[in-house]
Amino acid sequence: MDLDAFRTLLTPAGRGALDEAVKILADGADPVAAASAMRRGHPADLAAAALTQASLRRRAEAKFGPDAAVMYFTPHGLEQATRPEVAAHRAARIRAAGLPADGTRADGTRADGTRADGSPAHGKPEGGPDVLDVCCGIGGDLLALTRAGCRVDAVDLDPLTVEIARANAAALGLSGLAQVRTGDAALTDPGGYGLLFADPARRGARGRTFDPMAYSPTWPIVLDLVARAPAACLKVAPGIPYEFIPEGAEAEWVSYRGEVKEAAIWTGMGPGVRRATLLPSGATLTASGAEAETGPVSRYLYEPDGAAVRAHLVAEVAALVSGRLVDPRIAYITSDRLVRTEWASCYEVTDVMPFSLKRLRAVLRERRVGVVTIKKRGSAVDVERLRKDLRLSGGNSAVIVLTRIEERPFALLCRPVTSANG
Repeated sequence: MDLDAFRTLLTPAGRGALDEAVKILADGADPVAAASAMRRGHPADLAAAALTQASLRRRAEAKFGPDAAVMYFTPHGLEQATRPEVAAHRAARIRAAGLPADGTRADGTRADGTRADGSPAHGKPEGGPDVLDVCCGIGGDLLALTRAGCRVDAVDLDPLTVEIARANAAALGLSGLAQVRTGDAALTDPGGYGLLFADPARRGARGRTFDPMAYSPTWPIVLDLVARAPAACLKVAPGIPYEFIPEGAEAEWVSYRGEVKEAAIWTGMGPGVRRATLLPSGATLTASGAEAETGPVSRYLYEPDGAAVRAHLVAEVAALVSGRLVDPRIAYITSDRLVRTEWASCYEVTDVMPFSLKRLRAVLRERRVGVVTIKKRGSAVDVERLRKDLRLSGGNSAVIVLTRIEERPFALLCRPVTSANG
């Protein structure tokens, strides 16, 4: 979709075509029939744009819920947009931090050292601070920030993306707190804002990139923006190497319903800690200096949530369940106690054996196991190849955990524990 085609969707005729496309798809028409039906009443370009947008709205329902029915998307924009629950969590943290509205320090000077008339440009707002949102995309975080009461100036390089973000703010009644414009993040000045929010693009011509130096803007440019901002929140990939985290910054990994979604780097918001956060509960865990012992596999095996693993907080989770590591370099915890915690999945161990395909196959056949869930950490075994080689049959199920213990490959047979009592 080009910019002109999208702007046509915002006209009365375009909205009518989009409503019609939504209804046609809801009635179950296949793509060919839907395109033919739309072209009978609309120009080909408008029909195609409306059907594309209607299809994206249907896909977006899983992420954006009811808001998707009035929002606008691009395929990449939808894929890369922050889940509303994660964006709302960050926005709530920013609102609760009590940051100055515009980056003014306690002595009345701005973050860039300037001072217009001896007093701050703005008083403390009733809502959140002024936020500069660079690389705003279709506006996932922009919407959450404005809903939290922040005034947001949003910037993106792509004119179509800017137009979509602006339209989304308008569709949800948030335009009063949001300004969206086309611009280069590297040329912005974060010094006059209470907080910089940056979501550098992590996708290039070859697809998704995991190297911060290949972000757009690149990591040095992002860090320069951070250095000039009184406070900042950087949205980054969960796998960001630790050496890229600025000294003194907080790094937070966020898991939503058991899946690690992303990480955020916070500056100017308090002491630098490693933090894991679980959503939707909002539970949070920070480094305590705990050290986990290592010992033999006991009755229960705990698999820490990925956010705790990424944040190097496995020892803290082990302390919660009175557990120890099965291996000092593997994030599996074992304990004699059954403990209720949202920080780990729990399995009851039935067998511990050095890994042997022949032995594992024999045990599963003897127990008539036809369905297995295979988990692994520290194992080089190809899971899909193993699944085929096991030649499963039977009506029972099991969990196979492949891991390493003292440099030797092991297989643990387990069953999930659905509830735990302390």
